[in-house]
Amino acid sequence: MRRYPSSVVTTFGPGPMTPAVRAIIIANAAVYLATLIAPGAIVTFFGLSPANVIEHGAVWELATYLFVHSPSSVMHILFNMLAVWMFGIDLERRWGTRFFTKYYFVTGVGAGVITVLVSLLPFDWARAAYPVVTIGASGAVYGLLIAWGLIFPDRQIYFIIFPMSARMFVVLAGVVAFVSAIGASGGPVANVAHLGGLLVGYLYLKPPREIRLSLQYHLTRWRMERMRRRFDVHRGGRDRDWRDRIH
Repeated sequence: MRRYPSSVVTTFGPGPMTPAVRAIIIANAAVYLATLIAPGAIVTFFGLSPANVIEHGAVWELATYLFVHSPSSVMHILFNMLAVWMFGIDLERRWGTRFFTKYYFVTGVGAGVITVLVSLLPFDWARAAYPVVTIGASGAVYGLLIAWGLIFPDRQIYFIIFPMSARMFVVLAGVVAFVSAIGASGGPVANVAHLGGLLVGYLYLKPPREIRLSLQYHLTRWRMERMRRRFDVHRGGRDRDWRDRIH
């Protein structure tokens, strides 16, 4: 019997590294090595502190905090860079390097701006967050996550051992970040950055008119369902009795 080569190909990951994703990972790794040598100086000068931004004009921190990760936890940078690799390559191939790079920094810096604004709110937990330093690429990573979920909503992701669609994974990640931001005792700032990345990414990819039309569509559907239940409307069809048809 002649054997034919199998047409099934098994691959791991999104494929070859793209230019912007490679540059982001290398830059984060380089800064992480520098943080191991001088953790205090790197975190203090490049981490995002709302107090420094407001009182001392350290606006560069809105961007530089994206490249600083905790020197005491290698898993911090590993998980963030794994997410950049997993979701970023597909997006960069889809958008091109220029737009992908712009989107990465828009969501990352936007998450930083939201973190600063939230720290100015008149709540105890917000005031406590005012002098706290936020580090990590999570704001931009969550921006990549919402983009990946919007563009590839039906892609399958394995969460631990459970398969789910990209759309559901994004919803789950948003719920976890929201609950963590509410329930964290004294330090919800990083989770606010996560939510900020999701929000900025969604608003950047969805123009205001499209968002408004989507809201109107869902509101109209809700009203129609409500009216249908109120007046006991029956759907017509060839397979139903003529008395159930609506004309």
